[in-house]
Amino acid sequence: MGRAFVYVILGGGVAAGYAALEFSKRGISHGELCIISEESVPPYERPALSKGFLLPEAPARLPSFHTCVGANEERLTPEWYKEHGIELVIGTQVKSVDVRRKTLLAGSGETISYKVLIIATGARALKLEEFGVKGSDSGNVCYLRDLADANRLVDLMESSSGGNAIVIGGGYIGMECAASLVINRMNVTMVFPEEHCMARLFTPKIASFYEEFYKSKGVKKVDVKFFWNNMNFEWLLSCFRQNKFCTFLNRENIGSMVTAVNLRDGSSLPADVVVVGIGIRPNKSLFEGQLTLEKGGIKVNGKMQSSNSSVYAVGDVATFPVKVFGESRRLEHVDSARKSARHAVTAIMERNQVDEFDYLPFFYSRIFTLSWQFYGDNAGDVVHFGDFSGGTFGAYWVRKGQLVGSFLEGGTKEEYEAIAKATRQKPEVEDLAELERQGLGFALTVSQKPQPSSPPHDVTSSGIVQERPMYAFHATVGVVVAASIAAFAYRYGRKRRRW
Repeated sequence: MGRAFVYVILGGGVAAGYAALEFSKRGISHGELCIISEESVPPYERPALSKGFLLPEAPARLPSFHTCVGANEERLTPEWYKEHGIELVIGTQVKSVDVRRKTLLAGSGETISYKVLIIATGARALKLEEFGVKGSDSGNVCYLRDLADANRLVDLMESSSGGNAIVIGGGYIGMECAASLVINRMNVTMVFPEEHCMARLFTPKIASFYEEFYKSKGVKKVDVKFFWNNMNFEWLLSCFRQNKFCTFLNRENIGSMVTAVNLRDGSSLPADVVVVGIGIRPNKSLFEGQLTLEKGGIKVNGKMQSSNSSVYAVGDVATFPVKVFGESRRLEHVDSARKSARHAVTAIMERNQVDEFDYLPFFYSRIFTLSWQFYGDNAGDVVHFGDFSGGTFGAYWVRKGQLVGSFLEGGTKEEYEAIAKATRQKPEVEDLAELERQGLGFALTVSQKPQPSSPPHDVTSSGIVQERPMYAFHATVGVVVAASIAAFAYRYGRKRRRW
C-alpha cells in the first residue's frame, strides 16, 4: 500500500515547520503536502531546547515553542496542520529514498510518492563512541539534539542538583548547556581541546571575556593541551570510568553510571552528569549516490534545488551558494534553516520568477544575562571596539579592504540591525585604526546611508555573477517592438470577432 502527495517534506525540524507555513500562505490545497518525521511531535523551535526548556523555573514546554513562533509568526500546533489539510506522518523512520522513481519507503513498509521533495533532515549529534571513547552510552551521559534528549537532561539535572556536571565541548551546545547547568545549581566543569571557547567564531579576546564571565559564575575550565587530530577524541579523553555496581534507573532504561571523566594527563573529574556537544553531521546518507554532495552536505543551487530538479534541500543538510562569500557553504544555524526553507518553497511555487537565495550568515546566542549577534564572515583582519569590562563591545572583520563580518555583544535592537546592514553593504575600510576609533559608530553611520541600486544581473551555472549593461538603444527598440506587437494583436482580435 502507498500514498501519493504533490509535496513531501522529509524531516520534522525547524525548516519543515517554516516550509509548511510558506506552503500554506501560497494556497496549496488540502491533501497536497505531507511531512515525514522521526520525532513524535510536529516541528518546533529547536533553540529552545538549550535555552528556555532547561530553566528550573517556568521552563518552556510544548506547545509554546512549536514553529513558527521564533520568527513571531503563527504557532503551528497539531490542530493547525489538521485545519490546513497537511498530513503529519510523525514517529516514522524512512528506510530508503528513490529519487528517480520519486518514492520513499517508510519503516512500516508503506511507500509514499511525491512530485516535489524537500529534504529537511537536518543533522545528528556526533557521539563519543565514534572516537573510541568507552562508557559514553552510560545512563548519565547526555547529548542535546531533540526533545527526547532535552527531557532526559532535565530529569538528570533534577535528580543531581548540587552535583558535578562535566560539559565536553566549547561550542554552542557546550556554552548554552553549561549556563543552564549552573542555573540548575550544579558544579560545572567545561572540557574542550581548543585554546578558547567558540573557537570557530570568537577571537581570543572575545572568547576570554566569556570565559571570565563563566568563571565568575563558578564554571571551571580544564585546559587540554593535547594535539586534536582529525576529530580524534582519544587525545582528549581516555575513557569514562564506570562503576559496574551502580545502576541507573529512569523511565526508559537501566544501565551503568559514569562516575568520573579521566583525561589523558592523568587527572580525573568526578561526574554526576556529562553533557556532550562536540559537533554534528548532516543526515544525508539516504541520498548518497543519488544526489551531488559537497562540503559535507547536499549541493543545491541558489533556488535550493539539488542535482535532481524535483528535489530541494534546506537547513543544516544543504550546501548552497552564499553570495557574500562568493562560494558555497553549509551553515549550521536556525536562521539559515528558516530562511532557506521559505526560499525553497517560493522557488517551487514561483518557478523561474524567484531570485537566487541571497543570505547574510547570522549567528546569535543568549547565555545568562549576555546576548550577542554575528553577521557575515570571520575572515581577514580583526578590529575590536567597545567596553570589554562588561559593557557593549564588538569586532569587525576586514578582508581586501572591505567589511565582511561584524560581532556585537550587549547591543540594542537598532544597533544589531545597524551591524547587519553595514555587513551586507560591505563598505570599504581604508584605515583600521580609524575603524577602531569609530567603533559601533561606523556601522551606525554606514547603515543610515542609502544603498546603491544593484544593476540587473545574470547568475550563471558556475555561480559567477555577471553584470548586464543596459543601453538606451536597446530600450528604445524594445518599446517599438512591443508597440507593434500590441497593434497587430488589436487588429487581429477585431477580425476574429467579425468571423
